[in-house]
Amino acid sequence: MVHLENLNPELRPIAVEIEAIAKGAGLDFYEVVFKGYEARDVNGLAAYGGFPVRYASWRFGMEYERLEKGYSWGLSKIYELVINNDPTYAYLVRSNSLLEQKLVIAHVFGHADFFKHNVWFSPTERRMVDVMEAHAARIRRYVEAVGQEEVERFLDLVLALDNLTDPFLPLREARAGAPKRESRNLSDRARAAFEAATAERIRRDPAPSAYSGPSRPPTFDVLGFLAEAADLAPWQRDVVRIVRAEAYYFMPQRMTKIMNEGWASFWHSRIMTRAVAGPDEIVDFADCHSGATMAQPGQLNPYKMGIELFRHAERSGADLFHLRAVHNDTSFIDAVIDEDFAHRHSLYVYGKNPRTGRVEVVDRDWRKVKEQLLTSLAWGGLPQIELVDADHEGKGELLLRHRHDGRDLQLDSAAKTLTQLHELWGRPTHLLTLEEGNGRLLRADADGVSVFETDESGRVAADDDEDASRRAS
Repeated sequence: MVHLENLNPELRPIAVEIEAIAKGAGLDFYEVVFKGYEARDVNGLAAYGGFPVRYASWRFGMEYERLEKGYSWGLSKIYELVINNDPTYAYLVRSNSLLEQKLVIAHVFGHADFFKHNVWFSPTERRMVDVMEAHAARIRRYVEAVGQEEVERFLDLVLALDNLTDPFLPLREARAGAPKRESRNLSDRARAAFEAATAERIRRDPAPSAYSGPSRPPTFDVLGFLAEAADLAPWQRDVVRIVRAEAYYFMPQRMTKIMNEGWASFWHSRIMTRAVAGPDEIVDFADCHSGATMAQPGQLNPYKMGIELFRHAERSGADLFHLRAVHNDTSFIDAVIDEDFAHRHSLYVYGKNPRTGRVEVVDRDWRKVKEQLLTSLAWGGLPQIELVDADHEGKGELLLRHRHDGRDLQLDSAAKTLTQLHELWGRPTHLLTLEEGNGRLLRADADGVSVFETDESGRVAADDDEDASRRAS
């Protein structure tokens, strides 16, 4: 049953009609609650990840300022915000036109179906609104106990490290103990992963914060390791666990941005054009839809890419509901993009012409386009940082390694992260990486960050001593 709060009453029968159409087409979702807000309030909700009950942070305030400027300058507009929860919450901008609200409501049901059935969301906490509220209450208690400045400083430190997680950990833990099935068919293996995760979902506690023990190196779950192994006060340890739990809740959204938006756009387009939009609304719908799915050469619009991938899959005779259930963005693109799709949508490798400064096509080989897309989306678009040793050289120092996948680290950003990691761990931290094919070792200690050249084994080059090293800004 559809619930509407603080919205025009005339939307209720429209929402009920669209819900019935969506279910008749095969979509399945938890109860959906639609709530109306002013545009600036929706921007505020978006800055907090969609949770009005979340604890405060200046980082969320900065995100709000960015969204507000984009809206004020006409560069961006949020029509809705949908939260992966049971019930599913959808925040709508009250000033949307009636046509826009119809489109948005259909779009929301697509998202709601995706959240419920995509395998990567299966381990997520489905009562996250309640969990976020509990997290905020615990943070407030720590503020009262140790002071606002101290808690905010530590919380900011941990939030800066919330990308040091393993995107595959929740699903891997959900599948633990399930019998392995061998198959040469990638789709069959994906289906097995979905079935296993669904079965596990019924019997386990889905909250990532229900941590059974420290992840010992090697591990990509650096934040999980710190939560259990770092020398922290009890309140600090709990803050790390809170940030980690929320990071894992949001991770599937990062890994399925193209699919999620594509699935919702595919269904809002189908529902509107085949059942909801009247003859006098089709042109306006087409204008609104095209604005959301417009893409410039060399830029990736997840709405445009996603909907076109599902349309191409449908033309190819694929089972769309199976695709939306078992894939993330990288496996979806790998399964669907072929030469026909690349040529149909002018997918080329773009680069800046050094002479003119213009972005131009530098390669038309569809395989290279696909490879470039897969590389950019791998690991949720984040660098793969693995903790390989928690007692480096027997000194209790951390050693991390960047698994290079074709993308160089931005050394200035890496240096900041390493500095924050050093502050939390309390001892020097090290990171091995590559820069333009050359080995680099970053070391953070009380004096700042040093960068050393390394040989193929990761050892600091013999002629690169403290005097020859360079300090990272």
